[in-house]
Amino acid sequence: MANIKLNGIVIAENNLGDYDKMLTILTPNYGKISCVAKGARRPQSALLAGTQLFCFAEYLMYKGTNTYHINSCETIEIFYNLRTDIDKLKYAIHINKIIQDITEENENCYKILQLFLNTLYTIAETDKDKDFVLSVFKLRLLSILGFTPRIKKCTSCNEENNLTRFSIKDNGFKCEACGKQDKSAINMSESTRSAIQYTISAPSKKIYAFSLKDESLEEFKLIVKIYFNEKLEKEYKLENIF
Repeated sequence: MANIKLNGIVIAENNLGDYDKMLTILTPNYGKISCVAKGARRPQSALLAGTQLFCFAEYLMYKGTNTYHINSCETIEIFYNLRTDIDKLKYAIHINKIIQDITEENENCYKILQLFLNTLYTIAETDKDKDFVLSVFKLRLLSILGFTPRIKKCTSCNEENNLTRFSIKDNGFKCEACGKQDKSAINMSESTRSAIQYTISAPSKKIYAFSLKDESLEEFKLIVKIYFNEKLEKEYKLENIF
């Protein structure tokens, strides 16, 4: 069988037999794929590092009847700091759960994978507020999935100024007058509005290149949390992993 070479990140790992592993790997072009890694649990295995959760690597594999089979791998990033900080690991696992839920096999996941990698890197390598990072991730992910809120004009009257509310019901900004008539509309400061606009439109590598404080951060987190749960029709709670 012909070998294929592709990059991907391990989003699930399970023991298989005495020494093997069954992996779920998120790839840019094939989506979520199931892979068998023979002997990956042996202490001297060349696949040991590249088959751990959150390992991003280049894999050489072939496709079997039901799954892919990994021949070799070259690690690119293992996000070591996630493994040494329980709090960072908790957020990474929470985000990973969302990624597992919204991805499928045989779909283009390039933008989702790019966002996932940028987010894990930000959590692992910076001291940014992790709730802020999680909120940015969720809002950007919704935009990738086709739930981009309307952020240039009031969703009711098309007014471009005085946009002070975020309407959950009408998927975007509302002016002061229209917002008062919408029970689902949440107040937002100018900083919060700018943060939402930036998160949606910024280049992928720069989505975390800003910060929010105090009331604006709380507004941003609240809006994103409610909007995210509403659109995915599921409430995601950050829970302790141990």
